[in-house]
Amino acid sequence: MRSRAGVKTVSLSLAVLLITAAAQVVIYLATSSVALLADLVHNFGDALTALPLGVAFLLRSRLAERAAGYFVVATIFTSACVAGFEAINRLVHPQALTHLLALALAGAVGFIGNELAAQIRLRAGERLDSAAVVADGNHARVDGFVSLAVVASAAVVAIGVPIADPLIGLGITLVILRVTWQSWQTVRRHEPAPSA
Repeated sequence: MRSRAGVKTVSLSLAVLLITAAAQVVIYLATSSVALLADLVHNFGDALTALPLGVAFLLRSRLAERAAGYFVVATIFTSACVAGFEAINRLVHPQALTHLLALALAGAVGFIGNELAAQIRLRAGERLDSAAVVADGNHARVDGFVSLAVVASAAVVAIGVPIADPLIGLGITLVILRVTWQSWQTVRRHEPAPSA
């Protein structure tokens, strides 16, 4: 039953995050916002963390589940690196943002999608006693607030401060790095209960 519940959780959260990321891709192509790109890359990475978690639950292995937790941490860290690189590149090579209303909408979509995924993962992680799923749920929740930073980027650029977009992208990178550290600690400290 635990295996089925785990697979159902990761499948549902994967679907929510893929729909969220797909909607953001369409808006990114129109706006070229580095803040949105940082959020988008992170949302795709977050969606993909469901795959090793799903495999671990299919295998019914606490060891595989723990390894999946470390994969989640590595994915979060990779997202931070990509977001940071793009933000620095945009500081060096500035580009004007357009379609600011669409950009704000993309941030709102990201927040809603991530919060839904967080609720799904956190409830199931506690119920299943899975540190990996709890870490992934916390990751999704923080990502929702990162998506709100995209809304802030659109608002600040709209009032005439275009440098805010890459600066907010750098801020998002720092938030992602903090989530990386917290998620690593959660997975590392959790002692799996014996398999039933």
